[in-house]
Amino acid sequence: MQRATCVALAQAAPAAPRWRPLAARRGGLLALPGRSRSSSSSGRRPAAPAAALPSPLELPASSSSSSGLELLAAQPRDLLLSTHVQAALLGDLAEGLEAPVQLAYLVTLMGFLVVGAYLVVRQVLIRRELEEAAKVLGERVRTGEATSEDYFELGVILLRKKLYTQATKNLEKAQKGWQGEPEELAQVHNALGYAFFNMEKTEAAIAEYRKAVQLQPSYVTAWNNLGDAYERKKAYGDALAAYQEALTYAPDNKVAQARAEYCRTRLARTA
Repeated sequence: MQRATCVALAQAAPAAPRWRPLAARRGGLLALPGRSRSSSSSGRRPAAPAAALPSPLELPASSSSSSGLELLAAQPRDLLLSTHVQAALLGDLAEGLEAPVQLAYLVTLMGFLVVGAYLVVRQVLIRRELEEAAKVLGERVRTGEATSEDYFELGVILLRKKLYTQATKNLEKAQKGWQGEPEELAQVHNALGYAFFNMEKTEAAIAEYRKAVQLQPSYVTAWNNLGDAYERKKAYGDALAAYQEALTYAPDNKVAQARAEYCRTRLARTA
């Protein structure tokens, strides 16, 4: 009876597990991650996946060899740093150049403003002087105390103000009652010719210019004005003669030189 009981217990007891290789053990180093068949059948929680083997690129480099991987990893960072350094240097250079450029711009602008202001002030002062002189001379004319020189000066002021009709009336009065030297009368004829020229009375202007050069043959301005009047008529031969007369008295006169060359060119084309 005792022997039969021992046999029964021996048969009921589970057999001793056999030895299995390490690779087949669940959760071993070489076990594939995931759920095993035994865990799925027993209802237990699946084992945690085994840690992946480190990649050769992640292994620490030995002290005996400086791997090219470190150099490859360091080069982009060095290039990036050098690019930032260059950008910073260029920025500093631009900031350094910005101040002198702005200063030069401001100095140039101030120069233009000063010159413009000077010209404006000068024109204002000249205009004011002309107004005051015209007022004084006009008062003399109204009171009947004006001389021929007063009429001439008033006519010149009106010419500068481009009041040619009023200037002509005063210049003609100066011409009729002239009491000065005959050579000085040439200036009256020249001024009167200039008034007629701007009033599109070319023939009358030529007549006055001729009177001026007859009274004063060395009157270069009157010769140039006479040549200009002939050019308006397209009488380039007469204009060239007038400019040549001016050059005999003033060889360095730029106006006469330029206009004489132009008249020669025009005559050569029509020849």
